[in-house]
Amino acid sequence: MIAKLTDAERAELLPALTGWTHEPARDGIAKRYVFKDFTQAFAFMARVALLAEKADHHPEWSNVWNRVDILLTTHDAGGLSMRDIDLARAIDA
Repeated sequence: MIAKLTDAERAELLPALTGWTHEPARDGIAKRYVFKDFTQAFAFMARVALLAEKADHHPEWSNVWNRVDILLTTHDAGGLSMRDIDLARAIDA
């Protein structure tokens, strides 16, 4: 079973994620990425899809022209878990 992050873990880990915000209604983290155009946004989504598949952890996301909005939450844990933090770090890398 995947464990939800504790309050202490959240306090330590979330501030280190640049640009990610906590979404309390979904108990997840979200970030918007903006690119020059649709092609760059789509290429980014393809790279993230490969990371997500390798991690077996898939984001909720949407794309409108040059924007990609990503929400990470772990349904199996009922909220934010280390899997979300790890995938956010991988996406940003």
